[in-house]
Amino acid sequence: MALAAHAGVSRAAAQRLIAGGLVLVDGAPALKKHVLRAGEEVVWQVPPPAPGTLTAEPVPFGIVYEDDWLLVVDKPAGVVVHPAPGNEHGTLAQGLVAKGARGGHESRPGIVHRLDKDTSGLLIVARRDEAYQRLVAAMERRDIHRTYLALLSGRLPQDEGTIDAPIGRHLRDRKRMSLHTAAGRRAVTHFEVLGRAPGFTLTRVRLETGRTHQIRVHFSALGYPVAGDVQYGRPPRPEGLSRQFLHAAHLAFPHPEDGREITCSSSLPPELSAFLEGLGLPAQPLG
Repeated sequence: MALAAHAGVSRAAAQRLIAGGLVLVDGAPALKKHVLRAGEEVVWQVPPPAPGTLTAEPVPFGIVYEDDWLLVVDKPAGVVVHPAPGNEHGTLAQGLVAKGARGGHESRPGIVHRLDKDTSGLLIVARRDEAYQRLVAAMERRDIHRTYLALLSGRLPQDEGTIDAPIGRHLRDRKRMSLHTAAGRRAVTHFEVLGRAPGFTLTRVRLETGRTHQIRVHFSALGYPVAGDVQYGRPPRPEGLSRQFLHAAHLAFPHPEDGREITCSSSLPPELSAFLEGLGLPAQPLG
């Protein structure tokens, strides 16, 4: 139909505009079966989105896996995952609108788990309600395995280990998470050292649980905060590092359709690789 073509909407959406009295032909409400004639003036009004409904925005991200059920997204640092006060636009959720993200909360459809703004790497995004529900259940069963690369400040003495310490809101600063909390939830982080350089330790980190800021809080509590993390670490940032050195490098999970294992990997972004090279550590460490 002509309206769909000129208004840039689907035929179904055009029909809804007409049914809602939002399309005028020569000043009068259009009828569904009206056939346009030369010289007629058509005016339409697209209603604003309903509260909580996301509109598509251009947001940078990569896709490492895609099918009708889900996406695995490679998020760059600097991108917020979903809208929140102070970050209402330019979020990953808005960038995913055109990719059919679906399921869960209307302000973050399809988002199964999250990454901090300044953490890069892999995220699972559902494209069906059923996929979302099954992926969330898999996360609760700890069937979704998430592995990060983290560069720590200082020389961590252990070659491997597990941090098992509850995390909750800080007693005084509600914007921070902490081990010193009145309502901590169990948090378990496994780590393995991949290399050391003067003042730094490169680690592979596997999350058993997924609390907010878990990796950052756990290593900060040990006295070896994530390099470049000014919230939980030691400002200023090391020269040559513009953000925290934390990257979600690997994901493995059962596909929500049939349970087959999906594995995905993401290489370190160039700025993190360059920083490792400057330390004399492998620029693309084995994950």
